[in-house]
Amino acid sequence: MRELDVRVHPSGDDLARTDQLAWAMAEVATDPVAVQPAVQEMIINRIIDNASVAVASLNRSPIVSARAQALSHPVSTGGSGASLTGIGQKTSPEWAAWANGVAVRELDFHDTFLAAEYSHPGDNIPPILAVGEHTGRSGADLIRGIATGYELQVDLVRAISLHQHKIDHVAHLGPSAAAGIGTLLGLDAETIFQAIGQALHTTTATRQSRKGEISTWKAHAPAFAGKMAIEAVDRAMRGQTSPVPIYEGEDGVIARLLDGPDAHYTVPLPEIGEAKRAILETYTKEHSAEYQAQAWIDLARRLHTEHPEAADPEQVDSILIRTSHHTHVVIGSGANDPQKYDPTASRETLDHSIPYIVAVALQDGTWHHERSYAPERAGRADTVALWHTITTAEDPEWTRRYHSPDLTEKAFGGAITITLKDGTVIEDEIAVADAHPQGARPFARQQYEDKFRSLAAGLVDEVEIDRFLETAAHLADLPTGELGALNLRAAAGVVDPTAGPKGLF
Repeated sequence: MRELDVRVHPSGDDLARTDQLAWAMAEVATDPVAVQPAVQEMIINRIIDNASVAVASLNRSPIVSARAQALSHPVSTGGSGASLTGIGQKTSPEWAAWANGVAVRELDFHDTFLAAEYSHPGDNIPPILAVGEHTGRSGADLIRGIATGYELQVDLVRAISLHQHKIDHVAHLGPSAAAGIGTLLGLDAETIFQAIGQALHTTTATRQSRKGEISTWKAHAPAFAGKMAIEAVDRAMRGQTSPVPIYEGEDGVIARLLDGPDAHYTVPLPEIGEAKRAILETYTKEHSAEYQAQAWIDLARRLHTEHPEAADPEQVDSILIRTSHHTHVVIGSGANDPQKYDPTASRETLDHSIPYIVAVALQDGTWHHERSYAPERAGRADTVALWHTITTAEDPEWTRRYHSPDLTEKAFGGAITITLKDGTVIEDEIAVADAHPQGARPFARQQYEDKFRSLAAGLVDEVEIDRFLETAAHLADLPTGELGALNLRAAAGVVDPTAGPKGLF
């Protein structure tokens, strides 16, 4: 990897385009280096993963709304249009990316990468796939585009913290998706450079969408970034330019939204000719919850069996979770969000409450993407009582491990101390989720397929499930114009395309 020194430059410096981060990213996107077999395999896994969580969301309110919006925008000229998950209709690619992106993100159940910033790199797939289908690209083209999207998002996430300045993490997604689309289409570096700048400029927003009472916008935010990336590429292809330097300018993103005029970042990027392998450092979810809760669900379900007394609020005096700074302040009591202890809170809020998640997993010994969030489950008196005994605290060692570049040491868990009313103390710890590459049961192709079959059951016919998995497995051989085969059709009667709230369109 090369390490790019990124800092703010006054306008008088007239920073050369080739010395800008956006240009270096465009160079990565245009590099014709081959995609390694392990990377190709993981891209297929994540396409399967995205499809599984998208189909499980098809009739949830945000998806119904986004799909209705998308269907009101007919296929644009210049291509065949792009498919909407679950149904046969096509729409303009930016609107397909919008609807499909919401479906992928709604359950908070797909892949993740955590470092200086948070991310769900699988959010790159809907916009890149939509453009690929619309423009008649091949499976091999799609693989190359997705490899770029993952690489650049992960590289930005390694180096540049957005949440520290209360900027939402999709500000790294807009540029990575634009670059991935550029690779897919074989665009030149100048066009991709302009698209990256426009995508970043239009996708910076505050983190209030993930604070306090969390709304349905949480699912829409990455879909919006993907939609903006497509529109940015379209404008750049028409010769329109972007704010320059978008990162390094004296009124650019770094100077005014991030670390300020004196900022310095070291951004790792592949050398020209170096394979794009970042996807191999990302990880998916076994459970439908914020990634930093994954390991805690696994630990809680183990304690459910080994120490059933820990699930009984009549016996529990207190439960302390010692964990990383990120976990403590984002989904723990360190967020200072009273909503994280509110049994009437939204699903999105409960998904970001480690006290709630641990309480339910301790009592149920399992986790379900619908039942574990049901209002009647959240409001159960014994659960509320146990829930309110749970607090979190930052532990410097778990924070250090969270940021460790050593993948064998990097951790997203912590230690738990359960103090019973009779004075008994139960202590345990977990570093990573069971499904993590370093975990007890790492996910491989079989686990991705099992997750897909489980979530698609009753929503998709078995024949269609088998067809989709077969198509995905042979993605590299899919000829030009056939990417629509990756669209998953729901069983008859599952989705009503005419349903949805009315708006302007």
